[in-house]
Amino acid sequence: TWHLKKIPQIVRERTFSLDSPKFEARTKLELNSVCGIECQRKLPVPSLSDLKNLLSYETVFENGTRTLTEVNVLGAVLDPAANTTTRRPLRKKRQIYGTDSRFSIYDKKFMTNFPFNTAVKISTGCSGILVSPKHVLTAAHCLHNGKDYVKGSKRLRVGLMKTKSRGNGRKRKGAKRNGLPSFQWTRVKSTHIPKGWFKGVSGDIALDYDYAVLELKRPHKRKYMELGISPTIKMMPGSMIHFSGFDNDRSGLLVYRFCSISDESNDLFYQYCDAEPGSTGSGIYLRLKEPNKKKWKRKIIAVYSGHQWVDINGEQQDYNVAVRITPLKYAQICFWIHGNDGNCTQG
Repeated sequence: TWHLKKIPQIVRERTFSLDSPKFEARTKLELNSVCGIECQRKLPVPSLSDLKNLLSYETVFENGTRTLTEVNVLGAVLDPAANTTTRRPLRKKRQIYGTDSRFSIYDKKFMTNFPFNTAVKISTGCSGILVSPKHVLTAAHCLHNGKDYVKGSKRLRVGLMKTKSRGNGRKRKGAKRNGLPSFQWTRVKSTHIPKGWFKGVSGDIALDYDYAVLELKRPHKRKYMELGISPTIKMMPGSMIHFSGFDNDRSGLLVYRFCSISDESNDLFYQYCDAEPGSTGSGIYLRLKEPNKKKWKRKIIAVYSGHQWVDINGEQQDYNVAVRITPLKYAQICFWIHGNDGNCTQG
């Protein structure tokens, strides 16, 4: 069941104008030397002033201007107990673990129906997921390398899969014979990234804050996926997660996969879902029962951060990592979507 949780409040305190970014960083879909699960276990619980700093955010607008918004956090529960598990499978250094278990979706009917039609393509080479009539959730490192915004993010666009071909109903020559979806590209009006992602704030790249929300210039009129609070592994059916994205090695195709989670920290899931660059930024979802109803509902509980090399006992090991939607992150993403916290009190 989806458990309702009391959500902390994120309240806007002050907004400042900043210099325009340079937009000179290179997009890097694989990150090195980030704080791994061993390192995560040793991190101190952030204080309230840490949280206010980490959850303050930058907004970049379509015209290249940039602001910093400082926030206050009300009603946050600072939990010192890390909910980590002890399962430790052996790791092999690759992104496809054993037999490749990804499914390419060729069927137009599946591709353009819920939940697959909530997956979108980001013009910097990542994936994302629709979370409101005009907002997309993706990974922060698709847009910013911790120091500067990536080159392609200046004129950022989002590709939504087209449901029907234009014209008199006939397919365009050669366009659909190979099963590739075509995209309707929409400009991005503004981008929000939490300050916790920036190198100067956390000392190093903090994967915990590898998420961003894009606001589209115009609403898309499609079904989107709601946000949910990420349960612990024990509370998931078969500890299974699902996500779809546009993996680079299957050019243009929507690729779906599901797998179980191997390990977790308070903010991250470590798993071996087969994935290649391109699917970074996909929304990871679960299907659970609505409380006191017979209905099942899919909700996004994490953002796929991609294939990362992490330091474990001085050695580089690899994982496929996802950023969990905790009550605090739920409050922040919901605040970005609605512009107030009134709609964000129940997760």
